[in-house]
Amino acid sequence: MDVADEFFAPVTVRGYETDVQGHLNQAVYLQYAEHARWELFEAAGIRQQDLQAQGVGPVVLETTIRYKRELRAGDKVEVTCAFEWGTGKTFRLRQVIRKTDGTVAAEVSAVGGILDLRERRLIADPADRVRSLAKDPGRFGL
Repeated sequence: MDVADEFFAPVTVRGYETDVQGHLNQAVYLQYAEHARWELFEAAGIRQQDLQAQGVGPVVLETTIRYKRELRAGDKVEVTCAFEWGTGKTFRLRQVIRKTDGTVAAEVSAVGGILDLRERRLIADPADRVRSLAKDPGRFGL
């Protein structure tokens, strides 16, 4: 994917999200990553109510954050989101939180799946399910 085509959600760091040192609180990085994921779903034409109507929902099974540079109140950032599909019930998410000048503040990697909300089990082919629900599956690399 060309960087110009890269999906990202813009966020401005708010003062109440910072800790006593004036840095973005570590838990908020997860919220930014989640925000970007939902923005990607919306951009691809999948709303939360669409997922609920189908009886499925995305779940995060594992997350790793690598902190690179501090963020402070007022910093404007872009939170990227890219899906990597394989075989099986899970997929990988790669996300970068970077300042608008290109400075990488954090890298987030996660393992996710699509949960059948009735059976409470991961569905067998998450890429196929996302492809069938999305108006623009290309946003997910499908």
